[in-house]
Amino acid sequence: MSTTNTNLADVARQAVSLAREKGASEASATAGRTREVEVQWRDGRLDKVSEATTRGLSVQLYVDGRYSAVSTSDLRPEALERFISDSISMTRALARDEYRRLPEPELYEGRSLVDLAIEDPRQEKLTADERQRFARELEAAARSADTKGAILSVTTGFGDSLREMFRVSSNGFEGGLRGTQFVASAEVSVKDADGRRPEESDYAVARFFEDLPDAGTLGRRAGERALGRLGATKGASAVLPMAVDNRAAGRLVSMLLGPMSGSAIQQKRSFLDGKLGQKVGSDLLVLTDEPHVKRGLGSRLFDGEGITARSLPLFEGGTLRSYFIDTYYGRKLKTRPTTGGASNLAWKLGAKGQPALLADLKEGILVTGFLGGNSSSVTGDFSLGIQGFRVRGGKIAEPVSEMNISGNQLDFWKRLVAVGSDPYAYSALRTPTLVFEGVQFAGV
Repeated sequence: MSTTNTNLADVARQAVSLAREKGASEASATAGRTREVEVQWRDGRLDKVSEATTRGLSVQLYVDGRYSAVSTSDLRPEALERFISDSISMTRALARDEYRRLPEPELYEGRSLVDLAIEDPRQEKLTADERQRFARELEAAARSADTKGAILSVTTGFGDSLREMFRVSSNGFEGGLRGTQFVASAEVSVKDADGRRPEESDYAVARFFEDLPDAGTLGRRAGERALGRLGATKGASAVLPMAVDNRAAGRLVSMLLGPMSGSAIQQKRSFLDGKLGQKVGSDLLVLTDEPHVKRGLGSRLFDGEGITARSLPLFEGGTLRSYFIDTYYGRKLKTRPTTGGASNLAWKLGAKGQPALLADLKEGILVTGFLGGNSSSVTGDFSLGIQGFRVRGGKIAEPVSEMNISGNQLDFWKRLVAVGSDPYAYSALRTPTLVFEGVQFAGV
């Protein structure tokens, strides 16, 4: 444990001790510190450099059947005592809530001792020159894809951070983590013949610097994506097969996961309410929440309440197996808590990459991005703008844009007919290419 993490533990323990002394029946506290460095490069010159270190403390107070969550950035002992005292006085003025209590201690048991490998020691050794060089090389690579002089502007960025936290609860929980994250991105705008200025980008996020793609690969991919939008037109309205690029598919999955929260279920704001154990997708929808993935962007040993992280089956053969239930909504629903939210998703992958899937598709649309739109967690109805490419004869053809897809999720996920072998590495959702049949496209 680092000296910093030890200090965070002391702060959290002190806050809980003070809360109990001042009259709280239960309390938990999370002390955290984050250091972030960011470099932005725009059109051949350094545009912005920023470095920030923030620290803070959040405290959950349970006082006479009442609850409050408060936070402060002033961690001086004298300020902390006054903050806790004032917060408890405020909490006593709130309405009672019988469901607000700390998790039952048995939910803390069985925590894994696995090394998640989420801290890269290289992060603290990165120099300003290395960060700027990465951003500069991103721009050069993006522009290298342009043989027609169509690129108008390129903005690139590189950033890294170290996050540390330690949580303490008055009923026996203690735990902390340290994790690094690296982010690289390139945004490219181009000029179309009709005067439009489409924009595209590419990005990558990783726990370890070495897991990022090299600047040349990422930058060129961003340039190619932008240039691929030139000449995009609105296609004809039709019912067609749809392949969704692995980078874009996370939007669809997020629409599915949101209604699985305990709050949505308890408040009857979920189209998945009452569907536990029922088939809501095709046999190919096999999805598990896996918190112990090494170097995973969502990896953890415990969740935000301290509940021990465990593998959680979400969908098996299209059948809904679990909700994301924290302790508060677990009590309201009279069901055992699972966890408050997703960590890393694990898919049952297929055997084919995207090119082979498109060859099987023969005629359809490859969606590479979603533009606006909405999805109702209550009904499952959705409507999304899309951009991508027409697929003809199993090959990528002309670019399309300004089209929409619509439907209902309870029908939509039953139309899943293929899952790729290519999970997107730079997201905790880790979505592969997904293929759906009979999707309604609205265009010309």
